[in-house]
Amino acid sequence: MPQFTIYPAIDLKDGRCVRLRQGRADDATVYANDPVQAALHWKELGARRLHVVDLDGAFRGEPVHTEIVRRIVDAIGIPVQLGGGLRTDADIEKALAAGVGMAIIGTRALASADTIRAMARRFGERLAVGIDARNGLVQVKGWVETTGRTALDLAREADAEGVRAIICTDTATDGMMRGPNIPGMDAVCAAVSCDVIASGGVSSLDDIRRLLALKRPNLSGAIVGKALYEGAVTLPDLNAAAEEG
Repeated sequence: MPQFTIYPAIDLKDGRCVRLRQGRADDATVYANDPVQAALHWKELGARRLHVVDLDGAFRGEPVHTEIVRRIVDAIGIPVQLGGGLRTDADIEKALAAGVGMAIIGTRALASADTIRAMARRFGERLAVGIDARNGLVQVKGWVETTGRTALDLAREADAEGVRAIICTDTATDGMMRGPNIPGMDAVCAAVSCDVIASGGVSSLDDIRRLLALKRPNLSGAIVGKALYEGAVTLPDLNAAAEEG
């Protein structure tokens, strides 16, 4: 099994590093006025990769913080994956040109299987599909709309059309620090052969151990946000737990 990677999260809103409670724009906590310094902080503590979300981009439907993302990439020198508002091929091209290692599409992945296939062929391993779900149903446009599509159905489709990685977020657990949806992550991993990155609710070393205990070879990492910013757990300890697993 490849090394399980911990991804510290940087969510960008109004040019600052914030965390939203269950994705609500009106329930934000500001953790850093300078996202670049926040990124450098996580690198200094041992981050191997970084997960960045353009929240304003997700709500507006187009990238807003491309220049800040470029500054983060230039400053830290480790791979950065970016999601939020990447609704067109041009948006993805701009993100990749800014140095992003992997661009994450969410809303656009709902368009059609043909769309996913074309994008997977064009961008290869630099494209991931972000599947945000509540009660098993996919949410889009910054989690403000819930579709009738199941997360498992979309995951299977993305995998079948050649997508190399899926970021799976349980929006009911995100920012709640109550642990991830373990059965849900297990079901997604069982349904696909591509890499799966878990997101939502990861807040302790035990959460990492429970994810690793699933022994799913395609479960490649976990995104951690609020728990790191609140000091509930440290990045070095998370990395150590991942290595032990």
